[in-house]
Amino acid sequence: MYGNMWNVTATMNDDDLSPEENKVIGAQVREELARRRLSRQHLADKAKISLSTLEKALTGTRPFTLASVVRIEEALQLQLRKQRHTGNGEMELAPESLGSYSHPAVSWLEGDYLTLRPSFSDAQSAYAYRTEIRWDKALSHLVFRESDRLDAAFKQDGAVSVPHQSGYIYLVTNKMGQYRLIILSRPMIGGEMFGLLSTLQSGRGTLLIPVSTPIVFVPVKNMKGELQFGKFNPDAAIHATYSALLKRATEEPFVLLVK
Repeated sequence: MYGNMWNVTATMNDDDLSPEENKVIGAQVREELARRRLSRQHLADKAKISLSTLEKALTGTRPFTLASVVRIEEALQLQLRKQRHTGNGEMELAPESLGSYSHPAVSWLEGDYLTLRPSFSDAQSAYAYRTEIRWDKALSHLVFRESDRLDAAFKQDGAVSVPHQSGYIYLVTNKMGQYRLIILSRPMIGGEMFGLLSTLQSGRGTLLIPVSTPIVFVPVKNMKGELQFGKFNPDAAIHATYSALLKRATEEPFVLLVK
């Protein structure tokens, strides 16, 4: 099984490992070590790489090189990388855990979105930033990445799940087992998607509090000259436009908030 794979991948470059793929590989290796009850030193010895190299790759301080991944795969007898699209007409498919969707079937989701939610510190104010959704060839599924946030340290990225059964879209962040979830409706005629964000809000000191709030995604291309990012109180000129979009989430309703 593995002999042919090494010959194919030996001609690839280190650049073929995207940041998202590095994250996935790191998580897989940590899980395998825990499941098999192996030490990192044991894996480093078996893969013939230094413990320092392995530690830095697993903690994210240095990306995996293709050579180190190949050696780790040989040591674990486990394929860690997604198979590349061969160009022979075979369809690119997301993993079953994300809905088994094909790239052409979800290409309409790709793009930049104005993302709106109420401010956690002041529910009357609107908080706006950008979310990009695109197909990652290495991972063979949609990924999302946030930007233009006032609190840049808290920007999120992760995987996009599009299961056929529920008819909803899920944006999932999983960082070391800590989850953050957005559930979105399918797009309206104008491209808007309405849903619910569940995450952790920073409280006093080191306290984190679970919080849920309506959230809206609007294609940036539809906003024309009305696009602004940041926090906007009711006195801001753009607030009326943003507030009207947020009200649709609960008034139509797309989400129900039960107390």
